[in-house]
Amino acid sequence: MEEKLNSKVNRFEIHQGGIIKVDSIVSLKYYADGKMKILKEVIEAVDYKKKSITWKVIEGDLLELYNSFTIISSFEPQWTTWTLAYEKKTAATPDPLAFLGYFIELTKDIEGHFL
Repeated sequence: MEEKLNSKVNRFEIHQGGIIKVDSIVSLKYYADGKMKILKEVIEAVDYKKKSITWKVIEGDLLELYNSFTIISSFEPQWTTWTLAYEKKTAATPDPLAFLGYFIELTKDIEGHFL
């Protein structure tokens, strides 16, 4: 399954499993810092009570800078929380502020569809 979602996500593809199922593998091409980026991740956990999903990055641009990268998303009626847990490859590696900015813009796009 492949789909273009919005101006931030150019392509979303399910390689294994389903959209919100543990052990599913998904990838997306997205724009950040004015460049096309690639991200492939596995869903490690889904908590329907807490409305959260934990995604572990297994391939892509982020792993060029970080040894590991996990994204935790949680959703409530009035807000969305994105938690980025990562291990830098070196002390000189920057914090992923551009990637965080991407999530802020993505959340605004999604919010615009619901208001």
